[in-house]
Amino acid sequence: MNDDTRPLAVFDLDGTLADTAHRQHFLEGPRRDWAGFFAAAPDDPPLAQGVRMVLASAEECRIVYLTGRPERCRRDTVRWLDRQGLPQGELLMRRNDDRRPARRTKLDVLKRLGRSRPVRVLVDDDELVCDAAEVAGFTVVRARWADPSAALKDAQEREGRT
Repeated sequence: MNDDTRPLAVFDLDGTLADTAHRQHFLEGPRRDWAGFFAAAPDDPPLAQGVRMVLASAEECRIVYLTGRPERCRRDTVRWLDRQGLPQGELLMRRNDDRRPARRTKLDVLKRLGRSRPVRVLVDDDELVCDAAEVAGFTVVRARWADPSAALKDAQEREGRT
């Protein structure tokens, strides 16, 4: 099948493909250590259920990785994806200065992607992102296979950091 005509399968990273539990402590307490949080990302173990899903999706879809991680984390993120043996795909990251809530930034990107080709599915662990995508008419798989982090959820919505 021609790569240019395949629908898109869009995957989040943190909490969907990457287990962030070991770095949650950087977000707890009154002062969040974002530099430490993102510096520890290369050590994330993969989440088996998410990995299986992206591998299966790659058989029929073009893969897009859509993360709230800032652009400055691109090199580490690309290396992590490669080390996990995940399919090649476009990596879309948040601008370093973008602090909008993830539900807004990701929905904007999904709509843009959907103008050029069908988006078959979005796989994400952020309930607010999933809600917004469903309201906009996208098919969503809610990644509920990682332990939820209240600190990360708060950071995603209030601080627009991941």
